Amino acid sequence: MAIQFSETEERILALAGGNLPDTEQPFKTIADAVGVDEDTVIGLIRDLKERKIIRRFGATLRHQKAGYSHNAMVAWRVPVERSEEVGAIFSARPEISHCYIRRTYPEWTYNFYTMIHGERPGQTDEVVAELEEAVGIDDHCTLKSLKELKKTSMVYFK
Repeated sequence: MAIQFSETEERILALAGGNLPDTEQPFKTIADAVGVDEDTVIGLIRDLKERKIIRRFGATLRHQKAGYSHNAMVAWRVPVERSEEVGAIFSARPEISHCYIRRTYPEWTYNFYTMIHGERPGQTDEVVAELEEAVGIDDHCTLKSLKELKKTSMVYFK
């Protein structure tokens, strides 16, 4: 069954898809353009997410534009029973933008991932060494970024 959106909802989603307005209150900017209040915009997005009509709604960091040209995805082998503890330690680091668990496979047994950002050469290696020390885990694979690929956001309505 196709989801039916009102004209107002379509206008909100068209403006919320792609890049959000570069303002202090992007949802208010969208609301003003459509002629509704900010709570209506936020409420629509929250409702669609809760009903699993949209999977996620979040910002995309363009690392290199933000000044972080030395980046690394680190895949760790973390015992499942330590996931919460290790996740809390890793995610508290300001250099880490992503910290999550993934399924393992026989040919790839890493289960825990962190995306680490650095402003200078060697900084991601320093952070990895500090994380190893903090959690007592040195079983990981570091995949360094060679270049930033094109990033696009979902477009719902034009």
